[in-house]
Amino acid sequence: MSKRLVPLLLIALLLILHGQLWFGRGSVPNVSKLQSALDVQKQKNAQASLANDRLSAEIRDLKEGLEIVEEKARSELGMVKNNEIFVQIAR
Repeated sequence: MSKRLVPLLLIALLLILHGQLWFGRGSVPNVSKLQSALDVQKQKNAQASLANDRLSAEIRDLKEGLEIVEEKARSELGMVKNNEIFVQIAR
């Protein structure tokens, strides 16, 4: 009886381990799904970091000089200087 019990016990443990590998919380398909979700999140983080860098540069320019303020006033608000004529060319 004990000669058959040890191999059966080892086979049962192997089956449990194999089941966890394919169907459990840390299974191969689950890890693959989490890895792809992580890759997507890293890409979103990289895009957000670029946007933050652009905004930081713009804030720094606004704090340091008035050239960017003048450029924004001209492009976004259509403002002109004294004795200046605004000509818009439609294409």
